[in-house]
Amino acid sequence: MEYTIQSKEHLKDLWTNIYNTEGKPDWSHILPYYDEAIYFCDSVQKIQGIHDFKAMTERLINRSNNLRMDVKNTASNGTVIFMEWEMSLSFKKYPNSSIYGSSRVTLNENGKIIEQRDYYDLWGDIFDNIPRFNRMYRKFMHKKFG
Repeated sequence: MEYTIQSKEHLKDLWTNIYNTEGKPDWSHILPYYDEAIYFCDSVQKIQGIHDFKAMTERLINRSNNLRMDVKNTASNGTVIFMEWEMSLSFKKYPNSSIYGSSRVTLNENGKIIEQRDYYDLWGDIFDNIPRFNRMYRKFMHKKFG
């Protein structure tokens, strides 16, 4: 079987199936679509190589419960695919939180994912779900940034 991303719809299907499974998320079906030299970057970390990328997915599995992904929109331009998404998750004793973001995925000449850049406001989206703290956080952000 050849593991190449065929279209933005194909990537959306693979991506959505990571999270919408029974129990913990499962990346096993999509990992073969990543190049060995994958570069991943988000607001928390920068990762180079499939070994470190796999380790990152394992950390996420171990830290969170009830992950769900809803891909809202997709767009593509050549070898670049953009996805806008809403991810809901819970951490240990806390209720579900939604994180809103987007991902830019770049394919190499073989149709494998060579780069993934995720954009989201991790702390703002999580803090918005903590009673009383959410107002203090937004007031602070407005005062300092805007």
